Amino acid sequence: MSTQPEHTSTPAQPGQAPDQEPAATPGRTRSDEVTQADLEALREQLGRVPRGVVSIAARCVCGHPTVVRTAPRLPDGSPFPTSYYLTHPAAVKGCSTLEAEHLMEDYNARLAEDAELAAAYARAHEDYLARRAELGSVEEIDGVSAGGMPTRVKCLHALLGHALAAGPGVNPIGDLTLEVLRERGMWDPQRCSC
Repeated sequence: MSTQPEHTSTPAQPGQAPDQEPAATPGRTRSDEVTQADLEALREQLGRVPRGVVSIAARCVCGHPTVVRTAPRLPDGSPFPTSYYLTHPAAVKGCSTLEAEHLMEDYNARLAEDAELAAAYARAHEDYLARRAELGSVEEIDGVSAGGMPTRVKCLHALLGHALAAGPGVNPIGDLTLEVLRERGMWDPQRCSC
């Protein structure tokens, strides 16, 4: 009789290898460690070699990267303010579509009219800066977050990336963007569309 524990595997989710551990929460990472497979997936997603990747900040339910956390200074010395870079092709395409439809103008109007939303967005800016400071300080981008924060909406990709990495309730415009993507069937982090 064997004394070794019996190996059991859980059923794979769509797009997931049979013995791959599923992500704990869709859109959130189960492991932020960057593997060679992650770098290869990122190269395929981006169409280029990823630069300055520090960790995987959010993953698809299948385990592929959705958002990467990037160093505030790239290996070539360039300052890079976008700490959370959206890489999932369907999410990127969805944000591009929403930007082309001028959803940012609606969000900017809402920020101007809704003091609570504006205050929450300002807190998201501070959260972004604090998280980037964990990776080091870069004088050229001191006080600059991403996506237009803290007063305007400029890039839905960056705001959704922050929302997915930080979790619900941290970036209200990123959360609103995710809601629109889901409602319109453009992308949902709870379904693999890799």
